[in-house]
Amino acid sequence: MNQPLNAAALDQLFLQARTFRGSSQAWRDTPVTDDQLAQLYDLMRMGPTSANCSPARIVFVRSDEAREKLRDALNPGNVEQTMAAPVTAIIGQDMAFYDHLPQLFPYADARSWFAGNPAAIEDAATRNASLQGAYLILAARAIGLDCGPMSGFDRAKMDAAFFAGTAVTTNFICSLGYGNRDTLTPRGPRLSFDQACRIA
Repeated sequence: MNQPLNAAALDQLFLQARTFRGSSQAWRDTPVTDDQLAQLYDLMRMGPTSANCSPARIVFVRSDEAREKLRDALNPGNVEQTMAAPVTAIIGQDMAFYDHLPQLFPYADARSWFAGNPAAIEDAATRNASLQGAYLILAARAIGLDCGPMSGFDRAKMDAAFFAGTAVTTNFICSLGYGNRDTLTPRGPRLSFDQACRIA
């Protein structure tokens, strides 16, 4: 039987974890390795998606050339903090994800559920890539990295720079690295259980 995580793990994943943003000082000058990115992906890919469709496609932006392309697609207010991060993950959604369903969900003809049905494709790709992006954040925190997820970019420019010639479109981006806690402002409030939930 599964056991509850201890308090330290809950702090690292949720209670003390923060979004790092706001300035060029938000990130420490500590690299993120290829092995860490591979470990992060190996964790995030295990999260559930509808019919195991796994539509997320990720570009980890680290090289100077790629960072300049990223800069050109960002809203001005997000440039400084994003350029300071060691790595920024672009989480995309593959609108042709259903072509992989014979491999990923061989128990039924799941490809036929989506092929030729743009509304079903859009719905499944957006929902499940967003879920996988959330798994990425938790996986990054689990291996000791900090995150700076955000929107605030020109999607057409992002798609042209990183997903040209593919069926992938950008969902959101997430800077990764080691945050500088000295730059944090007080955590924003959250809704209480009674404000956000009901038991039916």
